[in-house]
Amino acid sequence: MSLAVAFQMDPIESINIDTDSSFMMALEAQKRGHTLYHYHPRDLSLTGNVLTARVREMTVVRQKGAHYTLGEPRVVDLSTMDVVLMRQDPPFDMAYITATHMLEHIQPKVLVLNDPAEVRNAPEKLFVTHFPDLMPPTLITSDKQAVLEFRALHKDIIVKPLFGNGGAGVFHLKPDDENLGSLLELFTQLYREPVIVQKYLADIRQGDKRIILIDGEPAGAVSRMPQEGEARANFHAGGSAKKTELTPREQEICKAIGPVLREKGLVFVGIDVIGDYLTEINVTSPTGIQEINRLDGSALEATLWDAIERRHRESKGN
Repeated sequence: MSLAVAFQMDPIESINIDTDSSFMMALEAQKRGHTLYHYHPRDLSLTGNVLTARVREMTVVRQKGAHYTLGEPRVVDLSTMDVVLMRQDPPFDMAYITATHMLEHIQPKVLVLNDPAEVRNAPEKLFVTHFPDLMPPTLITSDKQAVLEFRALHKDIIVKPLFGNGGAGVFHLKPDDENLGSLLELFTQLYREPVIVQKYLADIRQGDKRIILIDGEPAGAVSRMPQEGEARANFHAGGSAKKTELTPREQEICKAIGPVLREKGLVFVGIDVIGDYLTEINVTSPTGIQEINRLDGSALEATLWDAIERRHRESKGN
């Protein structure tokens, strides 16, 4: 069955086709005979209860410099789509949150993934706090004294913005580092939200593992290795990909959170694990498909589309 699939995402012309997960999702959808449409979040319009978008029909091909073709723009009622994929990158700001509210107007007639209300309720560094037994010692606060007391207890700490992404703004502070006060002042100037402070996990030197869960089940993983002298392992921060397998502890983590993800309609999720600890649950626009495919010889995009099509059939009572 051919589906009408709208990708709400960043400009297609600027993606890296060797790393982008949305590109792989589009390739697989096209391979299955689905019709693809592309639009930016700013192309959404809500009139009363009718949500429209200025879309362009899209085709994709793995050819650098010529990886996409877009048709002429036209305004469509998004309720006429079968599937809408919310794939724009963070920041998780008010524009992002507003888009989730707008997309709720086409549910349940249209399958929107990940579920926009649940995405809104699950920012990665906050959602993880609902699983305290799985995460490292963590403090979320705007109280400088609380940060100082946390540091006195745990010595080595990581300080990062609550709604950051891609490793941006992540600082590793050792016990003798004198920059904590200045850093907190800077964060106060840049952000209105609290900061997140975590105990530094030395196991980061063995990798920050990205595990992809599809409809609550682990589908693949990659270890992101930090560069020498770098505390961050994110691919955006220069981390390299290394083949890996799930440890018993990581399987335990997936088993604990999988049913919750499935119940909330969070079909495509990337979790981050350092050593024995779950550090983030990424539900906004997770990545890692291509890196895992290359290392494992897998095709996670096919597994993902199997899940999406199954969800669509179930939503129609089939």
